[in-house]
Amino acid sequence: MLREVANRWDAVELWVTQLAFPFQVVLAILIVLPLCWVVAGLLDRAVDAAVLLGARRRPTRDAPMDCQASDSRS
Repeated sequence: MLREVANRWDAVELWVTQLAFPFQVVLAILIVLPLCWVVAGLLDRAVDAAVLLGARRRPTRDAPMDCQASDSRS
């Protein structure tokens, strides 16, 4: 199974490297850029979910620390 995946990857890699440079650029624009956009969107959602999960687990405080500092300035 893994050998077949490696063979197919090598075949695609060989095909791409034998293309003329302008065709490689077009292929990169049509395939790689949208793929990177999707991966970045998924990563952004995952980070947002992790931050929300971390915020929910953090214990809440009654009064923020800044309140004491602002009261002493008045």
